[in-house]
This record gives sequence, structure tokens and C-alpha cells, in this order.
Amino acid sequence: MSVDWREVVKSLKEEAIPRRWDMNELVRNFFEGLFVLVPVVVTVYVVFFVFTAIDGMLNIPIPGVGFVLTLIMLVIAGRLASNVFFRGALGSMEKLFTRTPFIKLVYTSIKDLIEAFMGEKKRFDQPVLVTLMPGSHTKAIGFVTRKNLEMFNLADHVAVYFPQSYNFAGNLLVFPRDQVQALSAESSEVMAFVVSGGVSGPAGNETDSLMAEPPALPPPADSPVSQS
Repeated sequence: MSVDWREVVKSLKEEAIPRRWDMNELVRNFFEGLFVLVPVVVTVYVVFFVFTAIDGMLNIPIPGVGFVLTLIMLVIAGRLASNVFFRGALGSMEKLFTRTPFIKLVYTSIKDLIEAFMGEKKRFDQPVLVTLMPGSHTKAIGFVTRKNLEMFNLADHVAVYFPQSYNFAGNLLVFPRDQVQALSAESSEVMAFVVSGGVSGPAGNETDSLMAEPPALPPPADSPVSQS
């Protein structure tokens, strides 16, 4: 089936250029265009920034080659991770890093952060719902990072990390175990839900009303309904 490109262009032209200009429609179209283009533009910019940053560090003039070489190097390093000699060399380097005061702080912090998300000792894989105050209906979503706090004489407490929305930061708080309830959801979806401010994450029934209908007010005392 052949496509009549003249009709396609005509249809797009009619959709893009309205016959009469309405301010409300222009504002609505502006925000719809904003919602459509901003994620695409920001994603392209971030990818381009990462590519150029890696190429700049490796001093490679061809865009994207440094990024590809970095991926290849990471794959090779992961494949050699089970090799005895490679692990021995890494172990010796790690001992050197952990014995140097300032380097130890940087190395252990970065290693623990990566292992918390990607390693075998994941720390952000236990999403929980925390009651902030006993008897309160206000709750917060976080991730249990430590179940054993006996080193602080808090055997019946757990450490919960609360990521901040639209920010690379968070808060670590300690709560009694009875105020922490496990969530039956994927940790990645819960993290996306929290970081996006509740916009992304597990899909629910959007048609349900979030707020209950308010109760009807009683009629005034002098109204015919109340007198009857």
C-alpha cells in the first residue's frame, strides 16, 4: 500500500497550525510539547555529555570511541574477575588503598556505594514502609540498610535510608523494628517511585479516587428538611 505523502504533510500542517488562535489551547499545546520534548532532550544531552566526558579523559578525538572502549574494558575486567592471578593483583591493590588514610576513605566509600546497588551485598533491595511516629498515620517509604545495630546497643532497631525526590541525596534514620513494615514490591520500582516523587514506579489503578467523598453537612436547624 503506497503512502500519499502530500496528504500526510497536509494533515500534519492542519494539526500544527490551527485555524483560529485560542490562548488556552496555545498554553495547553505548550505544556504538552514541554512534556514530550524535555525528557528526550535531557536524555540526549546526558548521553552526549557522558560520551564527550569519557572521550575527553581518554583524549580520543572521535566521539563515542572512548565510551565503547570503556565498555569493552569493563567487560574484560568482569570476565577476568574469577581469574586467580587477576584477583590476587586486585587484592594487593585493595590492601594498599585500605592502608592509606585518605585513599581508604575514598575507595571504601565508592566500593560500598557500588556494592549497595550492584554487588552481591545489595543494601537497597529491602523496601519498607515506616511509621514515623507511634500511633501516627503518616508513613514514609525507605530501604533497610542495616538490620543489626548491636554495635550501637540498639538490638531492636534497624537503619532505614530515605532517598530524596529529584535529588542524589537522602537521610539515614533509625527506627524500632515494630515501626517498619516490609513492602512486597520490586526494589527498583520502589526506588523509581520515591526518586520521581511518586510519578514513576509501579502502575496502579489510576481511575480510583484517592480521596473519599466528604460527608454531607447536616441541613440548618431552621430548614424545612430539618423540621420535617
